[in-house]
Amino acid sequence: MATKITCITSFIIILLLFISSAGLGQVVTKKTTSPDDCRMDWWRKARFGLFIHWGLFGFLEKEWDVVNIPTVEYSNLADKFNPVRFDPNQWVRRAKEAGVQYIVFTSKQHDGFCLFDSKYTDFDIVDATPFKRDVMKELAQVCHKQGMKIGWYHSILDWRHPDATEFPQKDTCCGRRFPEYVQNQLWPQCEELLQNYGPIAVMWFDGEWIKEWTEKQGKELYNHIRAIQPKTIINNRVGRGRQEKPGKHDTRKYVGDFGTPEQEIPATGILNYDWETCMTMNNSWNYNKNDNHWKSKEDLIRKLSDIVSKGGNFLLDVGPTPDGEFPAAAVERLKAIGDWLKINGESIYGTQASIFANQDWGRCTIKNGKVYLHVFHWPDNGILAIPALQNKIKRAYLLADKNGSNLNFTCDNSIITIELPQIPPNNINTVIVLKVEGLPKIASDKLTRLDNPDLLKLPCSFSVIGDTSMENNPVLFHSRLLLKSN
Repeated sequence: MATKITCITSFIIILLLFISSAGLGQVVTKKTTSPDDCRMDWWRKARFGLFIHWGLFGFLEKEWDVVNIPTVEYSNLADKFNPVRFDPNQWVRRAKEAGVQYIVFTSKQHDGFCLFDSKYTDFDIVDATPFKRDVMKELAQVCHKQGMKIGWYHSILDWRHPDATEFPQKDTCCGRRFPEYVQNQLWPQCEELLQNYGPIAVMWFDGEWIKEWTEKQGKELYNHIRAIQPKTIINNRVGRGRQEKPGKHDTRKYVGDFGTPEQEIPATGILNYDWETCMTMNNSWNYNKNDNHWKSKEDLIRKLSDIVSKGGNFLLDVGPTPDGEFPAAAVERLKAIGDWLKINGESIYGTQASIFANQDWGRCTIKNGKVYLHVFHWPDNGILAIPALQNKIKRAYLLADKNGSNLNFTCDNSIITIELPQIPPNNINTVIVLKVEGLPKIASDKLTRLDNPDLLKLPCSFSVIGDTSMENNPVLFHSRLLLKSN
């Protein structure tokens, strides 16, 4: 047995040295210090935004049916677009009630239909529809009045442009005449978006995957936007930095202020880079009357905490109906998120990523002087155990407790245990606050040799699956498998 333990010990030490030297133990996002931190500050604190996809796609049975419809036939859908129930005040009110801090609205999607009055096309809501109102102007005015930051989504490609190929060739745009399209429509329309609607918080590009678009063009457009509105934040899809493979978002060498993982949450965040997960409530970005695959309110609330615990923002999408209303299922989910944030928003807004790896019970966010424990799974024994901190803990309490009653807790060098009430205040996500001295830091993750050369004291980030014996159990470090004994 002593020989077996010695072998296990040696193997763990070698692996730990490798992990330490390779930097693989880091599991949370760190932000770089850029000269433009002031510009990014509000966005990093906001954490929760609302994506709004609206337009002619809402008439289709499926969003991507558009690629099979001839251009002329698709253009005729504009004759039907008459959103008489559009009320920008109601939209912004619903967003604010949901706890949303900024809105990103689709000015033009890949189909080329513009929801603003553009001088550079007649395929827009003012010229091509019976509605004949610039909805973006109305929405921007309400947002500015209500203190809601507004941003524009804008597709780089345009399947309807006279120089473009037919819809089935969606991987290309304008071929040899693409530079003319960029000069005569893309840039001028971006200028309209930045010059006619007041301060624009975000420019959120898409469609950059077409082969004609280059990183050089992206950098030129980025710089042009910043010259018009220096405070505008621009996503990485303005250039070629987005990686389509899930989890691959190493975009630091490309232009853009933040990464854009789509329909996914990176397992450990994105190291040294700002990022934002954009995600639908069902399976469609735009309204789809046939799509009833709605994510539950529980899932969305936990996704918000999960994303923020990894240092990201959550851009949650809604697709209004062709009449101009948010679908009832979306309203219900936004309200549920808002109700949770009214009580627990302190644990989301202005917080930083977790200081330790994901815990089985939930997630963690931090601020200077506070650790927020987002408990998804309430422990049956009433005891919550978390890794030890370097900081002195002043008190523990439930964020939902208006009286702020103290919870009993104990600490040692490797673990903190907190005594919880039998019933959680919220079955979806109850937040426990640890008030500490200074910026929270995890206790040392160094391996400690004891007097017995065959024994090791494992750091707090170790865990063993199953019972606490080594026999027949894998050993984890920062949730990574180190060893599984035979």
